[in-house]
Amino acid sequence: ARAGETLKTLDGVERKLTTEDLVVADARKPVGLAGVMGGFDTMITERTRNILIESAWWDPATIRKVSKRHSLHTDASHRFERGADFESTIVSTDRVAEMILASGGGTLTGDLMDVVVGGRDQAPIVLNLSEVHRILGKALSAQEVLRILSRLGFETVAGRHEGEEFEVTVPSWRLDVEREIDIIEEIARLHGYDRFPNTLPAFAGAVVDLPDARKDEKVRRSLLGLGYDEAVSLTFISEEDARRFSAASALALANPLSAEASVMRTSLVPGMLNMLAYNLNRGTNDVRLFEAGRVYEAVNAHSAEAKRICLGASGRALPLNVLQPSETRPLTFFDLKGDLENLLAAFASEKLHYDADTPDYYHPRRSARAVMDGTVVAQFGQLHPDVASAGKLRQDVFVAELFLDRLYEHDLREPRYRALARYPAVERDFSFVFADSVMFEQIDQAVSKLRLGELRSFVPVEIFRGGNVPAGRYSILLRAVFQSTERTLREDEVGRWSEQIIKALQALSGILRS
Repeated sequence: ARAGETLKTLDGVERKLTTEDLVVADARKPVGLAGVMGGFDTMITERTRNILIESAWWDPATIRKVSKRHSLHTDASHRFERGADFESTIVSTDRVAEMILASGGGTLTGDLMDVVVGGRDQAPIVLNLSEVHRILGKALSAQEVLRILSRLGFETVAGRHEGEEFEVTVPSWRLDVEREIDIIEEIARLHGYDRFPNTLPAFAGAVVDLPDARKDEKVRRSLLGLGYDEAVSLTFISEEDARRFSAASALALANPLSAEASVMRTSLVPGMLNMLAYNLNRGTNDVRLFEAGRVYEAVNAHSAEAKRICLGASGRALPLNVLQPSETRPLTFFDLKGDLENLLAAFASEKLHYDADTPDYYHPRRSARAVMDGTVVAQFGQLHPDVASAGKLRQDVFVAELFLDRLYEHDLREPRYRALARYPAVERDFSFVFADSVMFEQIDQAVSKLRLGELRSFVPVEIFRGGNVPAGRYSILLRAVFQSTERTLREDEVGRWSEQIIKALQALSGILRS
């Protein structure tokens, strides 16, 4: 088109044209927007007597630009934008003329005028039978391949390696076939996908050995068995949460989405509390979740990533069922401690004890740390009421953090079995009064140092404060179980071992109650 020309299209809109618009024109003016829409002045009506049939192939990129410039998407532009058959113009003209003569009568006058401006030549594609076999995983004969290609309109001639290589000429209407792999796809399609055998793909590489895979799986399975559901939170937290739940230096984001997600998480606890609040605020009062992930810390000019698992729980200790009353007891610190003991029991260690040196976001009297062979591997307990209130948590919430990098330094405990005892066990109970500063760990260690080979277990049974027990002290009932795998124990042996236990506990300033 010429700059400034106008064209009224079939939709009745007067359109201003530019030199970038492709048009169909007569000697004086444009009569149609090429490949998009015809002109209003050349529209066929019931008064039309003479018709000029025009069939053309238009460049897809040009039609796409014209259609977009005029915001005009039509059936014609939809077809030409995606490419049409370059060789179909004459066939299309003949077919349209035939249909007009058959349905409306009239006379065909004049000769066909065919104008070709630059042919659309495409070099043959080389097809190797060896590549067909490699891609499809099945050996097809040359006759089978040539038969399929012939049915699709492809022309083939032998290549340099007769019988193994062919030069394939793509038919003009297959604009989607450009490479050898496209031809192989057509061969597979006509051969039939159901005719290919099911085979596993070959793999020459080595499987990556993840050193902690078994331990990860063990911990996950244990948590799922304990009734926890796995959850995933964002790895971004606020600076306030980073300071509150960790002493580590946080990694700041260069372009944070918001102030609530401005640093990389230094602890899994903030994300866990958000997930607990989300569930509790929507009527799910019994929640047990765990998340396994990494925390991030800025160390000098580098970042350190540590593996952690965080547990979050709130609600009833046991789920409702036909054997449980509707008002079951709530979850307590000891329920969470039992879950932690279950997890830690899977790892081999020489010594595991607990202390109360926990961060200040835990309840000061309902929290503890697990120390395995001198290394802190977990901390857990009830969330401090002030922290829970700030997080809009209106019921008791319990949280546990496991430091997996430290825990995984220990091997998984190998199961061992012991034959059932053939001889009876002997129980002895000891009632002692200790100062509040004496922990059961000290009591247990004092008895363990005696190395009594026939001592099968030594456990606390009852703890009592008040009454006749002086302030600052507590009474504890301890039970020792003795048993031999070789004979029945004699009364004098059990009495001698009991005296040793009494003396060991008296060394801790324990007072034996009568």
